[in-house]
Amino acid sequence: MRNVYIFGAGMTKFGLYNGIKLSEKSSHELGKEACLKAIDYAGINHNEIEGAFCGTVASQPTCAQMVLSFCGISGIPTYNHENGCASSSSALKHAWESVAHGICDTAIVFGVECWSHLMKTNGAALAGMASPPPGNNLNQDVAGAFGPALLAMVGRAHMDKYGTTVEQFAKVSVKNKRNAVMNPNAQFRKSVTIEEVLNSKMICDPLTKLQCCPNTDGAAAMIIGTGDIARKHTAKPVKIEVITQLSSPYKGLAGDLSGFKCFVDASKQAYNLCGIGPEDLDVVEVHDDFSILEVVAYEDIGLCNRGEGGEFIDKGLSDYGGKVVVSPSGGLLGKGHPMGATGVAQILELFWQLRGECGERQVKDARVGLAHNGGGIGEGFEPGATTITIVSI
Repeated sequence: MRNVYIFGAGMTKFGLYNGIKLSEKSSHELGKEACLKAIDYAGINHNEIEGAFCGTVASQPTCAQMVLSFCGISGIPTYNHENGCASSSSALKHAWESVAHGICDTAIVFGVECWSHLMKTNGAALAGMASPPPGNNLNQDVAGAFGPALLAMVGRAHMDKYGTTVEQFAKVSVKNKRNAVMNPNAQFRKSVTIEEVLNSKMICDPLTKLQCCPNTDGAAAMIIGTGDIARKHTAKPVKIEVITQLSSPYKGLAGDLSGFKCFVDASKQAYNLCGIGPEDLDVVEVHDDFSILEVVAYEDIGLCNRGEGGEFIDKGLSDYGGKVVVSPSGGLLGKGHPMGATGVAQILELFWQLRGECGERQVKDARVGLAHNGGGIGEGFEPGATTITIVSI
Protein backbone atom coordinates (compact mmCIF):
# COMPACT_ATOMS: atom_id res chain seq x y z
CA MET A 1 0.00 0.00 0.00
CA ARG A 2 1.09 3.57 -0.73
CA ASN A 3 1.07 6.27 1.92
CA VAL A 4 -1.82 8.71 1.60
CA TYR A 5 -1.83 12.35 2.68
CA ILE A 6 -4.36 15.16 3.19
CA PHE A 7 -3.24 18.42 1.60
CA GLY A 8 -6.43 20.39 0.98
CA ALA A 9 -9.26 21.36 3.32
CA GLY A 10 -12.44 23.40 3.13
CA MET A 11 -15.50 23.86 5.32
CA THR A 12 -18.60 26.00 5.43
CA LYS A 13 -19.84 27.60 8.60
CA PHE A 14 -22.12 25.16 10.40
CA GLY A 15 -25.62 26.27 11.34
CA LEU A 16 -29.16 26.51 9.96
CA TYR A 17 -29.30 27.72 6.35
CA ASN A 18 -33.03 28.41 6.60
CA GLY A 19 -33.11 32.06 5.59
CA ILE A 20 -33.47 33.11 9.24
CA LYS A 21 -30.34 32.00 11.09
CA LEU A 22 -28.21 31.94 7.92
CA SER A 23 -29.05 32.74 4.29
CA GLU A 24 -30.96 29.90 2.67
CA LYS A 25 -28.78 27.45 0.73
CA SER A 26 -29.18 23.94 -0.67
CA SER A 27 -26.92 20.99 0.04
CA HIS A 28 -25.49 21.38 -3.47
CA GLU A 29 -24.56 25.01 -2.80
CA LEU A 30 -22.96 24.14 0.53
CA GLY A 31 -21.07 21.23 -1.02
CA LYS A 32 -19.79 23.47 -3.79
CA GLU A 33 -18.53 26.03 -1.27
CA ALA A 34 -16.61 23.45 0.76
CA CYS A 35 -15.16 21.68 -2.29
CA LEU A 36 -13.94 24.91 -3.92
CA LYS A 37 -12.35 25.96 -0.63
CA ALA A 38 -10.53 22.62 -0.43
CA ILE A 39 -9.32 22.89 -4.03
CA ASP A 40 -8.09 26.45 -3.46
CA TYR A 41 -6.40 25.46 -0.20
CA ALA A 42 -4.58 22.59 -1.94
CA GLY A 43 -3.57 24.76 -4.88
CA ILE A 44 -4.54 21.96 -7.24
CA ASN A 45 -6.26 22.26 -10.62
CA HIS A 46 -9.69 20.64 -10.55
CA ASN A 47 -8.76 18.65 -13.65
CA GLU A 48 -6.06 16.85 -11.64
CA ILE A 49 -8.61 15.19 -9.35
CA GLU A 50 -9.10 11.56 -10.36
CA GLY A 51 -11.79 10.30 -7.97
CA ALA A 52 -14.63 11.73 -5.89
CA PHE A 53 -16.24 10.37 -2.73
CA CYS A 54 -19.22 11.93 -0.95
CA GLY A 55 -21.01 11.22 2.32
CA THR A 56 -24.59 12.37 2.82
CA VAL A 57 -27.73 11.11 4.52
CA ALA A 58 -30.70 13.00 3.15
CA SER A 59 -29.53 14.83 0.04
CA GLN A 60 -30.91 14.02 -3.39
CA PRO A 61 -29.64 10.98 -5.36
CA THR A 62 -26.22 11.42 -7.03
CA CYS A 63 -25.49 14.30 -4.69
CA ALA A 64 -21.74 14.10 -5.39
CA GLN A 65 -22.21 14.43 -9.13
CA MET A 66 -24.51 17.42 -8.69
CA VAL A 67 -22.11 19.20 -6.34
CA LEU A 68 -19.07 18.51 -8.49
CA SER A 69 -20.78 19.73 -11.64
CA PHE A 70 -20.78 23.19 -10.04
CA CYS A 71 -17.02 22.83 -9.48
CA GLY A 72 -16.17 21.89 -13.07
CA ILE A 73 -15.43 18.26 -12.13
CA SER A 74 -16.97 15.47 -14.17
CA GLY A 75 -16.08 12.33 -16.07
CA ILE A 76 -14.31 10.65 -13.13
CA PRO A 77 -15.34 7.77 -10.83
CA THR A 78 -17.76 9.30 -8.30
CA TYR A 79 -19.28 7.57 -5.28
CA ASN A 80 -22.04 8.47 -2.85
CA HIS A 81 -21.98 6.93 0.65
CA GLU A 82 -24.80 6.75 3.19
CA ASN A 83 -23.84 5.38 6.61
CA GLY A 84 -25.74 7.64 8.98
CA CYS A 85 -23.52 10.02 10.92
CA ALA A 86 -20.46 8.10 9.67
CA SER A 87 -21.28 8.68 6.00
CA SER A 88 -18.35 10.92 5.08
CA SER A 89 -15.80 9.04 7.21
CA SER A 90 -16.93 5.93 5.32
CA ALA A 91 -16.43 7.84 2.07
CA LEU A 92 -12.94 8.79 3.23
CA LYS A 93 -12.07 5.16 3.96
CA HIS A 94 -13.08 4.25 0.39
CA ALA A 95 -11.02 7.13 -1.00
CA TRP A 96 -8.00 6.33 1.20
CA GLU A 97 -8.01 2.72 0.04
CA SER A 98 -8.36 3.80 -3.59
CA VAL A 99 -5.28 6.02 -3.41
CA ALA A 100 -3.33 3.55 -1.27
CA HIS A 101 -3.91 0.73 -3.78
CA GLY A 102 -3.16 2.80 -6.87
CA ILE A 103 -6.68 3.08 -8.26
CA CYS A 104 -6.24 6.86 -8.32
CA ASP A 105 -3.51 9.29 -7.27
CA THR A 106 -5.68 12.16 -6.08
CA ALA A 107 -9.23 12.36 -4.76
CA ILE A 108 -11.71 14.81 -3.34
CA VAL A 109 -13.73 13.65 -0.34
CA PHE A 110 -16.62 15.63 1.10
CA GLY A 111 -19.71 15.41 3.25
CA VAL A 112 -22.79 17.58 3.09
CA GLU A 113 -26.17 17.97 4.75
CA CYS A 114 -28.84 20.64 4.58
CA TRP A 115 -31.98 19.57 6.35
CA SER A 116 -33.33 23.13 6.46
CA HIS A 117 -33.53 23.37 2.67
CA LEU A 118 -34.93 19.86 2.31
CA MET A 119 -37.66 20.50 4.87
CA LYS A 120 -38.71 23.60 2.93
CA THR A 121 -38.73 21.86 -0.44
CA ASN A 122 -39.93 18.40 0.59
CA GLY A 123 -41.17 18.77 4.14
CA ALA A 124 -44.04 16.31 4.06
CA ALA A 125 -41.94 13.43 2.79
CA LEU A 126 -39.10 14.14 5.20
CA ALA A 127 -41.40 14.48 8.18
CA GLY A 128 -42.24 10.81 7.77
CA MET A 129 -38.57 9.89 8.20
CA ALA A 130 -38.79 10.87 11.87
CA SER A 131 -41.27 8.05 12.55
CA PRO A 132 -40.27 4.85 10.73
CA PRO A 133 -43.01 2.23 10.30
CA PRO A 134 -43.22 -0.79 12.64
CA GLY A 135 -40.78 -3.51 11.68
CA ASN A 136 -38.26 -1.05 10.28
CA ASN A 137 -35.72 -1.69 13.07
CA LEU A 138 -36.05 -4.25 15.85
CA ASN A 139 -34.09 -2.17 18.36
CA GLN A 140 -36.29 0.85 17.73
CA ASP A 141 -39.54 -1.13 17.83
CA VAL A 142 -38.78 -2.96 21.07
CA ALA A 143 -36.93 -0.32 23.07
CA GLY A 144 -37.54 3.01 21.34
CA ALA A 145 -33.77 3.14 20.88
CA PHE A 146 -33.38 6.46 19.10
CA GLY A 147 -30.39 8.64 19.95
CA PRO A 148 -31.43 10.39 23.19
CA ALA A 149 -33.16 7.31 24.61
CA LEU A 150 -30.27 5.00 23.81
CA LEU A 151 -27.59 7.30 25.21
CA ALA A 152 -29.71 7.96 28.30
CA MET A 153 -29.75 4.20 28.91
CA VAL A 154 -26.00 4.07 28.38
CA GLY A 155 -25.53 6.94 30.83
CA ARG A 156 -27.72 5.31 33.46
CA ALA A 157 -25.85 2.02 33.06
CA HIS A 158 -22.52 3.82 33.44
CA MET A 159 -23.76 5.64 36.55
CA ASP A 160 -25.06 2.43 38.12
CA LYS A 161 -21.92 0.42 37.36
CA TYR A 162 -19.19 3.00 37.99
CA GLY A 163 -20.74 5.78 40.06
CA THR A 164 -20.48 8.38 37.28
CA THR A 165 -22.43 11.55 38.07
CA VAL A 166 -24.71 13.84 36.09
CA GLU A 167 -22.26 16.66 36.79
CA GLN A 168 -19.47 14.74 35.05
CA PHE A 169 -21.59 14.27 31.94
CA ALA A 170 -22.55 17.94 32.00
CA LYS A 171 -18.89 18.99 32.11
CA VAL A 172 -18.48 17.63 28.56
CA SER A 173 -20.98 20.20 27.29
CA VAL A 174 -19.30 22.98 29.26
CA LYS A 175 -15.88 22.09 27.79
CA ASN A 176 -17.00 21.60 24.21
CA LYS A 177 -19.24 24.63 24.00
CA ARG A 178 -16.39 26.73 25.42
CA ASN A 179 -14.09 25.34 22.70
CA ALA A 180 -16.68 26.20 20.04
CA VAL A 181 -16.42 29.87 21.01
CA MET A 182 -12.90 29.77 19.52
CA ASN A 183 -14.07 28.12 16.25
CA PRO A 184 -15.39 30.56 13.60
CA ASN A 185 -17.13 27.69 11.76
CA ALA A 186 -19.06 26.50 14.83
CA GLN A 187 -22.83 26.73 15.08
CA PHE A 188 -22.86 27.75 18.76
CA ARG A 189 -20.30 30.27 19.99
CA LYS A 190 -21.49 30.87 23.53
CA SER A 191 -20.08 29.38 26.71
CA VAL A 192 -22.39 27.73 29.23
CA THR A 193 -22.04 26.93 32.92
CA ILE A 194 -22.58 23.54 34.49
CA GLU A 195 -25.69 24.95 36.20
CA GLU A 196 -27.12 26.06 32.85
CA VAL A 197 -26.48 22.63 31.36
CA LEU A 198 -28.10 20.75 34.25
CA ASN A 199 -31.06 23.14 34.47
CA SER A 200 -31.84 23.14 30.75
CA LYS A 201 -34.91 21.23 29.55
CA MET A 202 -34.87 17.52 30.34
CA ILE A 203 -34.90 15.50 27.11
CA CYS A 204 -34.32 11.96 28.34
CA ASP A 205 -33.05 11.58 31.89
CA PRO A 206 -30.17 12.23 32.56
CA LEU A 207 -29.75 14.05 29.22
CA THR A 208 -30.78 17.70 29.22
CA LYS A 209 -31.14 19.86 26.12
CA LEU A 210 -27.64 21.35 26.39
CA GLN A 211 -26.20 17.83 26.39
CA CYS A 212 -27.75 16.98 23.01
CA CYS A 213 -26.31 18.06 19.66
CA PRO A 214 -28.34 20.49 17.53
CA ASN A 215 -29.90 20.21 14.09
CA THR A 216 -27.22 21.48 11.73
CA ASP A 217 -26.54 22.18 8.05
CA GLY A 218 -23.07 22.37 6.54
CA ALA A 219 -20.39 20.81 4.38
CA ALA A 220 -16.73 19.84 4.71
CA ALA A 221 -14.25 18.70 2.05
CA MET A 222 -10.65 17.54 1.70
CA ILE A 223 -8.15 16.69 -1.02
CA ILE A 224 -6.02 13.58 -0.55
CA GLY A 225 -3.25 12.08 -2.63
CA THR A 226 0.05 10.25 -2.75
CA GLY A 227 3.08 11.65 -0.96
CA ASP A 228 4.72 12.90 -4.14
CA ILE A 229 1.63 14.81 -5.19
CA ALA A 230 0.86 16.17 -1.71
CA ARG A 231 4.42 17.46 -1.28
CA LYS A 232 4.19 19.31 -4.59
CA HIS A 233 1.46 21.43 -3.02
CA THR A 234 2.56 21.78 0.60
CA ALA A 235 5.62 21.24 2.74
CA LYS A 236 3.42 19.97 5.57
CA PRO A 237 0.92 17.34 4.41
CA VAL A 238 -0.87 15.24 7.03
CA LYS A 239 -0.59 11.47 6.71
CA ILE A 240 -3.61 9.21 7.07
CA GLU A 241 -2.10 6.42 9.15
CA VAL A 242 -5.13 4.15 9.21
CA ILE A 243 -8.91 4.07 8.98
CA THR A 244 -10.81 1.15 10.48
CA GLN A 245 -14.51 0.58 10.00
CA LEU A 246 -16.86 -1.92 11.61
CA SER A 247 -20.56 -2.59 11.72
CA SER A 248 -22.16 -3.44 15.04
CA PRO A 249 -21.55 -7.07 16.04
CA TYR A 250 -24.34 -9.53 16.87
CA LYS A 251 -25.28 -9.01 20.53
CA GLY A 252 -22.25 -6.74 20.78
CA LEU A 253 -23.13 -5.22 24.13
CA ALA A 254 -23.97 -8.62 25.63
CA GLY A 255 -26.31 -6.96 28.10
CA ASP A 256 -23.80 -4.30 29.23
CA LEU A 257 -24.91 -0.86 28.09
CA SER A 258 -22.02 1.01 29.76
CA GLY A 259 -19.74 0.97 26.68
CA PHE A 260 -19.59 0.19 22.96
CA LYS A 261 -17.71 -2.92 21.86
CA CYS A 262 -17.59 -1.79 18.23
CA PHE A 263 -15.56 1.30 19.21
CA VAL A 264 -13.27 -0.79 21.41
CA ASP A 265 -12.63 -3.24 18.57
CA ALA A 266 -12.19 -0.57 15.87
CA SER A 267 -9.74 1.34 18.07
CA LYS A 268 -7.68 -1.75 18.86
CA GLN A 269 -7.53 -2.61 15.16
CA ALA A 270 -6.38 0.91 14.32
CA TYR A 271 -3.67 0.97 17.00
CA ASN A 272 -2.38 -2.46 15.97
CA LEU A 273 -2.29 -1.62 12.26
CA CYS A 274 -0.29 1.59 12.57
CA GLY A 275 1.75 1.03 15.71
CA ILE A 276 0.29 4.10 17.43
CA GLY A 277 -1.38 3.79 20.82
CA PRO A 278 -3.71 5.97 22.88
CA GLU A 279 -0.70 7.23 24.85
CA ASP A 280 0.66 8.79 21.63
CA LEU A 281 -2.41 10.92 20.89
CA ASP A 282 -2.21 14.70 21.21
CA VAL A 283 -5.68 15.62 19.96
CA VAL A 284 -8.92 13.67 19.54
CA GLU A 285 -12.24 14.50 17.93
CA VAL A 286 -15.05 12.46 19.50
CA HIS A 287 -18.56 11.79 18.22
CA ASP A 288 -20.18 13.64 21.12
CA ASP A 289 -23.68 13.86 19.72
CA PHE A 290 -24.68 13.45 23.38
CA SER A 291 -22.43 14.30 26.31
CA ILE A 292 -22.60 10.75 27.65
CA LEU A 293 -20.99 9.34 24.52
CA GLU A 294 -17.82 11.38 25.04
CA VAL A 295 -17.33 10.05 28.57
CA VAL A 296 -17.82 6.49 27.33
CA ALA A 297 -15.51 7.16 24.37
CA TYR A 298 -12.61 8.01 26.69
CA GLU A 299 -12.80 4.40 27.84
CA ASP A 300 -13.68 2.79 24.50
CA ILE A 301 -10.64 4.22 22.70
CA GLY A 302 -8.28 3.60 25.60
CA LEU A 303 -7.64 7.10 26.93
CA CYS A 304 -8.42 5.74 30.39
CA ASN A 305 -9.46 2.47 32.00
CA ARG A 306 -13.03 1.22 31.97
CA GLY A 307 -15.11 3.08 34.52
CA GLU A 308 -12.71 6.05 34.78
CA GLY A 309 -14.35 8.30 32.16
CA GLY A 310 -16.10 10.47 34.74
CA GLU A 311 -12.89 10.99 36.66
CA PHE A 312 -11.09 11.76 33.35
CA ILE A 313 -13.35 14.74 32.63
CA ASP A 314 -13.41 15.75 36.34
CA LYS A 315 -9.61 16.08 36.45
CA GLY A 316 -9.43 18.05 33.20
CA LEU A 317 -7.47 15.27 31.49
CA SER A 318 -9.44 15.76 28.24
CA ASP A 319 -8.83 19.51 28.22
CA TYR A 320 -6.02 21.91 27.38
CA GLY A 321 -3.18 21.22 29.79
CA GLY A 322 -4.44 17.68 30.43
CA LYS A 323 -3.48 14.30 29.05
CA VAL A 324 -5.01 14.83 25.59
CA VAL A 325 -7.23 17.58 24.18
CA VAL A 326 -10.62 16.15 23.17
CA SER A 327 -12.91 17.97 20.71
CA PRO A 328 -11.07 21.32 20.47
CA SER A 329 -13.38 22.14 17.53
CA GLY A 330 -16.31 22.27 19.94
CA GLY A 331 -17.41 18.79 18.96
CA LEU A 332 -20.89 17.99 17.76
CA LEU A 333 -22.32 19.71 20.85
CA GLY A 334 -20.75 23.06 20.01
CA LYS A 335 -19.62 22.99 16.38
CA GLY A 336 -22.82 21.26 15.26
CA HIS A 337 -23.72 17.98 13.57
CA PRO A 338 -24.65 18.05 9.86
CA MET A 339 -24.82 14.26 9.69
CA GLY A 340 -23.24 13.62 6.31
CA ALA A 341 -20.49 16.18 6.87
CA THR A 342 -19.47 15.33 10.43
CA GLY A 343 -16.90 12.61 9.69
CA VAL A 344 -14.83 14.74 7.30
CA ALA A 345 -15.25 17.80 9.53
CA GLN A 346 -13.74 15.92 12.47
CA ILE A 347 -10.67 14.97 10.44
CA LEU A 348 -10.28 18.50 9.06
CA GLU A 349 -10.01 19.73 12.64
CA LEU A 350 -7.18 17.25 13.18
CA PHE A 351 -5.57 18.35 9.91
CA TRP A 352 -5.61 22.01 10.91
CA GLN A 353 -4.44 21.21 14.45
CA LEU A 354 -1.47 19.17 13.23
CA ARG A 355 -0.53 21.98 10.84
CA GLY A 356 -0.76 24.57 13.63
CA GLU A 357 -3.52 26.58 11.97
CA CYS A 358 -6.19 26.72 14.69
CA GLY A 359 -5.43 30.08 16.27
CA GLU A 360 -6.61 30.46 19.85
CA ARG A 361 -7.90 26.87 20.05
CA GLN A 362 -4.56 25.44 18.86
CA VAL A 363 -3.29 22.36 20.72
CA LYS A 364 0.40 22.93 21.45
CA ASP A 365 2.83 20.67 19.56
CA ALA A 366 0.04 18.45 18.16
CA ARG A 367 1.51 15.68 15.99
CA VAL A 368 -0.92 12.74 16.22
CA GLY A 369 -4.70 12.83 16.15
CA LEU A 370 -7.64 10.42 16.23
CA ALA A 371 -11.23 10.81 15.04
CA HIS A 372 -13.99 8.67 16.60
CA ASN A 373 -17.18 8.56 14.50
CA GLY A 374 -20.32 6.43 14.65
CA GLY A 375 -23.46 6.30 12.55
CA GLY A 376 -26.97 5.03 13.12
CA ILE A 377 -28.14 2.20 15.37
CA GLY A 378 -27.35 -1.36 14.42
CA GLU A 379 -27.37 -4.78 16.01
CA GLY A 380 -27.57 -4.95 19.79
CA PHE A 381 -28.01 -1.16 20.24
CA GLU A 382 -24.48 -0.41 18.98
CA PRO A 383 -23.75 2.12 16.20
CA GLY A 384 -24.51 0.68 12.79
CA ALA A 385 -21.24 2.07 11.42
CA THR A 386 -18.08 2.80 13.40
CA THR A 387 -14.92 4.45 12.07
CA ILE A 388 -11.63 5.24 13.76
CA THR A 389 -9.18 7.43 11.83
CA ILE A 390 -5.61 8.16 12.95
CA VAL A 391 -3.54 10.92 11.31
CA SER A 392 -0.04 12.21 11.95
CA ILE A 393 2.50 14.75 10.77
